[in-house]
Amino acid sequence: MTQSSEPPALGPSPSPSSPSSPGSSSSPGPSSAPFPSRFREAERRGRAIARPLFLFADIGKDVDEALMERLGAALLQRDELGAALAGATRLPAGDPGRVTRSLIGEALRTAPGGHHELPPALREFMEHVSTVPDWVDWERIERGAAAYRSLGRNSSDVLLLLSLVGGYRFGGPADLLVLTGGLTGGTTLRRLGETTLWSHAVTRPGGLRPGAEGWRLTAHVRAMHALVDARFAPRWDSARWGRPVNQADQAATLGLFDATVIAGCRALGVRLTRRQRDDLMHLWRYVGHLMGVAPEWLTDDENVRHRWNHHILLAAAGQTQAGRDLARQTMDAQAHRDFGHARPAVERLRRRYEHARQLSLLTVFMGPAGMRDLGLRSRLPWALPLALASNTVRYRLLGALPGGRRRLEERGARAQERQLASLFPEGSGGPAGVARLPEAG
Repeated sequence: MTQSSEPPALGPSPSPSSPSSPGSSSSPGPSSAPFPSRFREAERRGRAIARPLFLFADIGKDVDEALMERLGAALLQRDELGAALAGATRLPAGDPGRVTRSLIGEALRTAPGGHHELPPALREFMEHVSTVPDWVDWERIERGAAAYRSLGRNSSDVLLLLSLVGGYRFGGPADLLVLTGGLTGGTTLRRLGETTLWSHAVTRPGGLRPGAEGWRLTAHVRAMHALVDARFAPRWDSARWGRPVNQADQAATLGLFDATVIAGCRALGVRLTRRQRDDLMHLWRYVGHLMGVAPEWLTDDENVRHRWNHHILLAAAGQTQAGRDLARQTMDAQAHRDFGHARPAVERLRRRYEHARQLSLLTVFMGPAGMRDLGLRSRLPWALPLALASNTVRYRLLGALPGGRRRLEERGARAQERQLASLFPEGSGGPAGVARLPEAG
C-alpha cells in the first residue's frame, strides 16, 4: 500500500523483463539502467530523520552499499503479475483474454475457487493470491491480528501521523497521489476511512483467509495499483521517480505498516512482547505477499525491516510541494470527523480536541524540522505525556492482570471501530457503505 490504500508515487518508463515466477519482479539493476535521479538525492536529510529509529532497533548505522543498489534498482521494478492483469484490461472488447474491472471484482468475491474459466491473466493472478505460501503460519497470523487489535487508538494515531503524514516528507509517492486524486480534495476523510477499513479487515479474526474480506480488499488494492502504474507510466517522469508504482515504494509502504507501527506505538508507551511483535511482522509479511511486494522485500524479522527502513530513508527523495499539500489537507480533514455526539456543542469540542491532540502528536513524531518540511506549525507536545500515562496504566498495569491481555484486545478493537466510524461523517454511508476500495485513477 502506498502510505494508504492508494498507490504510492511524467517520458516512457523502462520495460522490465519477464519475471522468473508468479508475483516476482524484474531486476534491471544498475548495469542495465541508471537509477532515477531521486535516488539518494537527500541522503544527509534522510540520515537525520533516521536517528530516532536506532532507539527502537538493534541495527548498525553503517551503510550497506549492496542494499542501496538493490533499492535503486527496485525503483524501476513493478509487480509483473499485476502488470499482466493491467495489460489484459486494455485488450479490445471481444478479445478472449480481455479483463474488466467488474470481472476482477466478481472473481475476488467468488474466490478461492472457479478460476479455470477466467481469462488467462486474471486466472494466473487469482491462482497466485489464492495459494497460501508454505511459510504462512495461521496461528501466528491470528496472534498478530490480536496484537494489532490490542493497540487500540494507538495504531490509528501512528498510521495517520508517523506513517502516512510522515511519508509526505519524501517526493515520489506523494506526487503520484496528487496526480491520481488520492487523499486530496473533499474526499480526503473518506479515503482515510477506506484505508482504515482495509487495515481493520486484515487484522480481524480470519480476515486474511482466502475469500475473507481482508484478503479480498488486499488483492483488490494490488490490482488497482497495477492499473494505476499502467495508466500513468507513459506520462510519468521515470528518469526522476522510477516507475509510478514500484517495488522500492511498495517495500517502504509495507515497512510503515509493520515495524514503523510497532516502533511508534512503543514510543507512545505501549508494551508489546517479543512474540507479539514477531507475530505482527508475520501477519504483515503475508499482507505484503498478497500486495505483490517482491519476496526479497518480505520479512517477519523486525530488525531486518528496521534495517531496510533505515536504508530506504537514505535513498529517499527530498520534500516536494505535493507532500506539503497532502499533509495540510490530511490534518485539516481531522477537524471534520464525526464522533457521534448528539449535542452539537459537545461534538464541536470533541473535534477541536482531537484535531489539537493529533497536531501535538504529529509534532512529537516529526520534530520542528519535520513540521517545517510539511509546512505545518509546530504545537506543544502536551499529548505525549497523556498518551504515556494512559498507555502505562493500560498495558503495564491492567494488562498484567489475569485476563488482561484479552480485555486489552477487546477494548482496543472497540476503540479502533470508533476511530473508523468517525472517519465517515453522517450521510456518507458509514463503514458499512464501503463496498470496496476505490478504483484508482
